[in-house]
Amino acid sequence: YLCFQYLWLVAIEFFSYKRYYINMETLIQPKVLKGFRDFLPDAEINRSILIEKLTSAFRSYGFVPIDTPVLEYSEILLRKSNGETEKQVFRFEDNGKRDVALRFDLTVPFARFVAEHKEELYFPFKRYHIAKVWRGEKPQAGRYREFVQCDFDMVGSDSATADFEILSLMKYALSVIGVENVTIKVNHRGILNEFLETIGLREKSEDILRTIDKLAKIGEEKVKAELVALMEGDSEAEIKKEKIMSFISSKEDFDSTLENMANLAGEKAIPHIERMKEIRNMMKAAGIEKTFVLDPAITRGLDYYTGVVYETFLNDLPSIGSVCSGGRYDNLAGLYMKDRIPGVGSSIGLDRLIAGLEQLGATNKKGSFLDCEIFCLDKNLSVHYQAVASALRGKGVNVEVFADEKKIGQQYTVAEKKGIPFGILIKAEDAEKNVLTLKNLLTREQFTDISVEDAGKIILESKN
Repeated sequence: YLCFQYLWLVAIEFFSYKRYYINMETLIQPKVLKGFRDFLPDAEINRSILIEKLTSAFRSYGFVPIDTPVLEYSEILLRKSNGETEKQVFRFEDNGKRDVALRFDLTVPFARFVAEHKEELYFPFKRYHIAKVWRGEKPQAGRYREFVQCDFDMVGSDSATADFEILSLMKYALSVIGVENVTIKVNHRGILNEFLETIGLREKSEDILRTIDKLAKIGEEKVKAELVALMEGDSEAEIKKEKIMSFISSKEDFDSTLENMANLAGEKAIPHIERMKEIRNMMKAAGIEKTFVLDPAITRGLDYYTGVVYETFLNDLPSIGSVCSGGRYDNLAGLYMKDRIPGVGSSIGLDRLIAGLEQLGATNKKGSFLDCEIFCLDKNLSVHYQAVASALRGKGVNVEVFADEKKIGQQYTVAEKKGIPFGILIKAEDAEKNVLTLKNLLTREQFTDISVEDAGKIILESKN
């Protein structure tokens, strides 16, 4: 009998171990794809607050929201792109055998949107769009494969006013989220194109502009080598290369740089020069001209830009790259419609911007949006706690009731992790008298035997 009992116990242990081992083998390891991220509450709260502030800034300039699908037909996204763009696109065949791709920016889908809804829109039409985009580029500091862009565009106007309004909004939008120490570098692709024509390279302008755009990333020597390669067979390749490098290397003040560009680009560039002068005068009139620098090397790599282009850099962290960029794209909507609708816009790379601010220690982490926590001292008072919470919410206080009757120290710990500034304590005798104790969880200051109304005033005053 004892032997049988022993064997029975061994069998139980064996099958229990085997079942555990099999279960462990079948568990899926929780992980995300390289270049993709989860966001814990403190990070997502920070991002949400920034988005709310940006939304308010966009609306203050008269921009309205739109949305578009994350998936588009590949021909829509890639019809006006280059080989580098196609390498970065997440492209696949869906179950219906359709060739589709995830949007890599919000501008091309917007062009399709305008063409498809032209009769339903009014012009000039000013939109903002805050949404995720996907690019299969190599992940690095501040660069991810899935990230949020905040786009704002004006279509239907080919004026210096429209160009300036986007630049002005770039400056204002960044300032409302606390990003003041920035430099916005501007240029005009039309001026550079006319210069290339004077040296006999107009037909190669798209490739040359795309090469120049790599200057900050790959350095001057590699750019020179690529320029020479583009001019293979041209006996004056070396001379033309040096002329291009000289043109894009002008680093004087805005007005002097523009004058130098005008002298080199010839008469055909005069309308573009005059456009830049008009924009510059508007900057001065608005008192924001010190933020903007004219940089002939700024070209923007995407082919659809035709006029003014710009990129924004954090002065304390220029290595992270541009955090807000864009330009004029007069011919973009023409890919999908016969009518010519001019446009100009910009995009804030929110995740890259946040990564930069985090490196600079310029972000504040919050664990919740709550102003106050009502601690659970007595589960029999749960109904009363909810009545108090409802009254406070009616006064504009963000408040929650702690769900379980745990030790008060444990409740304090949770509130601290959430970053909640105030706590409310109500005992049975307080409930009978309809009073409470309000505690500042940061300073430990207490207000005893006060009314719900007074508690609400104290909490709201501390926020202002």
